Amino acid sequence: MTGDRNSAVCVLGTGLIGGSVLRAAVAAGYESWGFNRSATGVRAARSDGFDVSDDIEAVLARAAAADALLVVGVPMPAVDAILSDVKLFAPDCPLTDVVSVKAPVAAAVRAHELSARYVGGHPMAGTAESGWAASTPGLFEGAAWAVGVDPGTRAEPWMRVARLALDCGSYLVPVVAEEHDRAVARISHLPHVLAEALAVAGAGGGDLALGLAAGSFRDGTRVAATSADLVRAICEPNSAALLEALDDTLRLLNAARDSLAADGTLGELADAGYSERDRYDTLERWEITDIHPGDHDWLDRLRDAGRRGGVIRRLDH
Repeated sequence: MTGDRNSAVCVLGTGLIGGSVLRAAVAAGYESWGFNRSATGVRAARSDGFDVSDDIEAVLARAAAADALLVVGVPMPAVDAILSDVKLFAPDCPLTDVVSVKAPVAAAVRAHELSARYVGGHPMAGTAESGWAASTPGLFEGAAWAVGVDPGTRAEPWMRVARLALDCGSYLVPVVAEEHDRAVARISHLPHVLAEALAVAGAGGGDLALGLAAGSFRDGTRVAATSADLVRAICEPNSAALLEALDDTLRLLNAARDSLAADGTLGELADAGYSERDRYDTLERWEITDIHPGDHDWLDRLRDAGRRGGVIRRLDH
């Protein structure tokens, strides 16, 4: 296959993220089908007109025949079993994933000897809902999609993954696995933990507190509506980076608490928080236009550009 927009796509796991990839790929004109272990999920997808099956051997045999891009869309605890099937039935297909951590997935890919055509991926989009019913073709519109540029990544599968992400409506952020995981620990996994803590602390005020709660409590606890099992599957595989982020957060909270106890002020936290939120709102995401996959040092150059806020919004070839 040449990696054009009509290449075949096979999604393995059709929950919120995988299902949205399947919907978006079909909408973009890709020949697309999927796998789901849940009979209920399969029925739901089929009732919406999508080609989803619970027969992993048949799904992957079709992928192997079409040289389809495989998209692993299951939670981290289920990745190993899916990769075992890929190794058995479609080991030569280009392979990516949409799992929330990258280094553990890459390690599993290596363990199954599938690294040659693997490119890590992670669309930064989601909701508190889960399952096929929550999926939508527009989930990734305007969203960042992390695309791996780890050493050894090959240009041809990278282009396949990049084109799919762009065709799903995202822009690309090139990043290596370990740096991705440290970053998402702070801006994705830590918010889950803080939302859970805020939900519990708020509820500690009883029905009166919950009855008075409005926008700040609602927004701060939004992701606490995610199922507990899914939160664990998202956060726990990234425990080392999450622990580091939690330690930094506890230092900030303890300093604010000490200041409040000593002189009735929040210290520097309010000013620093306002400043860093403004930095997020005004961050310049400049477009990478002069680095082409396969060029000399293209992986290192994309990694450096991604670190500096560079993104890819189109591909010239």
